[in-house]
Amino acid sequence: MFGFGMEYEGPAFWLPLIWSGLLALAVAMYVIIDGFDLGVGILFTAASKGNWRDRMMLSVAPIWDGNETWLILGGGGLFAVFSVAYAILLPALYLPLILMLIALIFRGVAFEFRFKAERSQPLWDYAFHYGSLAATFAQGLVLGAFVQGFRTEGRGFAGGTLDWLTPFSVMTGIGLVCGYGLLGATWCVMKTSGELQIWARRKSGQFLAGTILSMAIVSAWVPFLGLEIQWRWVSWPNIVYVAPVPVVTALVAWRIHRALADGRQVAPFLLTIALFLLGFVGLVISLFPYVVPPRMTIWQAANAVSALKFALVGYAVVMPLTLAYTAYAYWVFRGKVAEDIGAGGYGH
Repeated sequence: MFGFGMEYEGPAFWLPLIWSGLLALAVAMYVIIDGFDLGVGILFTAASKGNWRDRMMLSVAPIWDGNETWLILGGGGLFAVFSVAYAILLPALYLPLILMLIALIFRGVAFEFRFKAERSQPLWDYAFHYGSLAATFAQGLVLGAFVQGFRTEGRGFAGGTLDWLTPFSVMTGIGLVCGYGLLGATWCVMKTSGELQIWARRKSGQFLAGTILSMAIVSAWVPFLGLEIQWRWVSWPNIVYVAPVPVVTALVAWRIHRALADGRQVAPFLLTIALFLLGFVGLVISLFPYVVPPRMTIWQAANAVSALKFALVGYAVVMPLTLAYTAYAYWVFRGKVAEDIGAGGYGH
């Protein structure tokens, strides 16, 4: 479709393809299932009632820790199979990644301390909120820097410490905050009831508007980055293949709006997941097969074939188990959080 010639054959060709698919799955799973609990944190201090905050936190407390397993799978997999890319990306993104990890620690501590605290509970409320906000914004900065590309010399990073900090990466950070806020708000619509659900529905509409506006701004900005990404979208015959992506994205956004207006409870969350997946598809169309944009492909960055095969055996065990555990955890804690959380927490 995009005309990339490749001289590799056999396992040297298809193993990097398989691994890029597995890592893409891990990243997508993390963004979706950790995105909504980060979104709950983004919403947290805007919830005016203590009971609302208790119910919001309880809706994610049983599952949030397992959600971050996918982050480890993605980062560990990158190191195991694309170590050259790992060696370039880590120094290029060191500061926003450190910010993300520190923020995740803050919100993790808040999870453990908040329900036990009395006088200091407001402190942990803000730790949960700002930890979630900072972690999300840092992830958006990383995304923006990745789209912009990296300066390299040979197989090493040749850029500066703050190359990741640009107006474009700040915009993607804001956009991801809006997107995670939408995920969190629609999750609360699905998992709560009463006044809290009504409030979450209203917040969903606000974050939907922010998400769509951010996606439009970023999409319009990308052609001006000088990366020839627009060639993939507007040249013939590529435009025939990729045109459905923005059309379907607009349709899904409209369906989220209608589902919220119609009082639907589950559909807004599922449609928001679809919106994120479409954004992910757009990112793949724009950047594949580069693992270090704009020059290093997955084949150039891949480790030896023997290393890819060895790591694949481990992933073949770990990833299905992680998927099974994730599905089981969500099944066990299905249903809504009771309005009177002292009466059992979860209902069915």
